Amino acid sequence: MSYQSAAALQAALFTQLSADAPLAALLPDGIFDAPPPGTPQGTYCVIGAEAVIDRSDSSGPGAEHRVEFSVVSDATGFATAKAAAARISQILPDTQPALDQGRVVAIWFHEARARRLEGGAVRRIDLKFRIRIEG
Repeated sequence: MSYQSAAALQAALFTQLSADAPLAALLPDGIFDAPPPGTPQGTYCVIGAEAVIDRSDSSGPGAEHRVEFSVVSDATGFATAKAAAARISQILPDTQPALDQGRVVAIWFHEARARRLEGGAVRRIDLKFRIRIEG
């Protein structure tokens, strides 16, 4: 299966996250597939890096996509970024977004990393999820 469903998966994840009203309130500056140009301000999410592993077996083609979501915030402290990251962690494992090609079997939280950037003025939380696709 390899990388065939990558674009469809990204579009489906973007749609899924964008449609969630509580998340939209936590990410008032948006959800992107590339960081906004310049030095963005506010709180936003970037659907970013992805690694794909073949998971085909005797039952058919499959792939595991390891997708990273970065929540970035210039709000004081980590509370704002952590609230948005927690909401993403709540939404994704409970969904099986429809794809143009293939089928999402499951989404699992894999890991997260929180850190300060730009001399402590910006907070960033990178969330990684494993997404199994068949077909």
